[in-house]
Amino acid sequence: MSNYKTETKCIQSGYEPGNGEARVLPIYQSTTFRYTSSEQMGRLFDLEESGYFYTRLQNPTNDAVAAKICDLEGGVAAMLTSSGQAANFYAIMNIVEAGDHIVCASALYGGTYNLYAHTIKKMGVEATFVDPECTQEELDAAFQENTKAVFGETIANPALVVLDLEKFANAAHAHGVPFIVDNTFATPINCRPFEWGADIVTHSTTKYMDGHAACVGGAIVDSGNFDWEAHKEKFPGLTTPDETYHGIVYTEKFGKGAYITKATAQLMRDLGSIQSPQNAFLLNIGLETLHLRVPRHCENAVKVAEYLKNHEKVAWVRCPSLPGDKYYDLAQKYMPNGTCGVITFGLKGGRDAAVEMMDRLKMVAIVTHVADARSCVLHPASHTHRQMNDKELVEAGVQPDLIRFSVGIENIEDIIADVEQALR
Repeated sequence: MSNYKTETKCIQSGYEPGNGEARVLPIYQSTTFRYTSSEQMGRLFDLEESGYFYTRLQNPTNDAVAAKICDLEGGVAAMLTSSGQAANFYAIMNIVEAGDHIVCASALYGGTYNLYAHTIKKMGVEATFVDPECTQEELDAAFQENTKAVFGETIANPALVVLDLEKFANAAHAHGVPFIVDNTFATPINCRPFEWGADIVTHSTTKYMDGHAACVGGAIVDSGNFDWEAHKEKFPGLTTPDETYHGIVYTEKFGKGAYITKATAQLMRDLGSIQSPQNAFLLNIGLETLHLRVPRHCENAVKVAEYLKNHEKVAWVRCPSLPGDKYYDLAQKYMPNGTCGVITFGLKGGRDAAVEMMDRLKMVAIVTHVADARSCVLHPASHTHRQMNDKELVEAGVQPDLIRFSVGIENIEDIIADVEQALR
């Protein structure tokens, strides 16, 4: 981890060119890498030597960008994936197997809820979902003998629930399992979950990190703080011999790098959800301005929320950075400089009015996306969360009339003017 400030890390971390080398991170657009010795290639395949031999496992462009995200979060190792969904899938599957169990905060992005509630269930992994506002006793009651991880989102998409990171971290550690946090909305600009007890952080880099809706991607960062050996009976994949690599034990051979090494050498090898070097290059360009864009997103979001809160046609508004919001105090604790550029609101006319208002927007677009430079809206109950039934929608914090408004970095007067004419 570098000693630079966050703003400098966004620009300088991850890649340092040597004398006469490219100033800008190169795109290593190659599937494979040449070696002159068959013996050396063999050592690479046996994890006896580090290096590049096939992009499905590692690529210099990807590794440089992963190192930058790792530095921003304050971790020890990181990897890129093809999407945020792949990151959340790998983060869990790296430490569970059929017959295991995980605990999740119920306020999650719809796709993530579906992944953990249904898809991994088909693989033999069960999930128990708990209300983020549950008591410590209720949270402890969700754990089972076979629980292997706790998962939550710093700021839930789209419910905008701010997770009490310390409460969930303490519960996870009391039961000897890691706490995994999706930090997509807050980004390391506004929150660094490792400082509050999280062990592993994931990102959909598609969102604020890319910032321009140019490329899909994900990332996993390991803090290096969770002691896998202290709970070795729970995590045999990390603490017992891997026969596919001649019996190496990841924790013994790679120390604090064990978790990411296993995810790369095993999951990426077998499932192949790699991010392309071209996408990693574009992601890096987005990261270089992350520290400039995120504050503007947050500033604009608060101003739009204040406008909506005082509008006669608006029934309710949620913005964790707005005084009086349900999660304002938690937001001030974990993210005092701002939460994110996403707000939610509902109209007094209900679901039908929400849809009509969205259809009348001109500059603000209806898109299946969130958290890029351009303002956009979505009706989650009809779009991202439409696979959920009413009970699941309520558990995820998604009301039928909820409009998710991703406030961009355009001029705030233009944003509000578009909202005003649509409401009118």
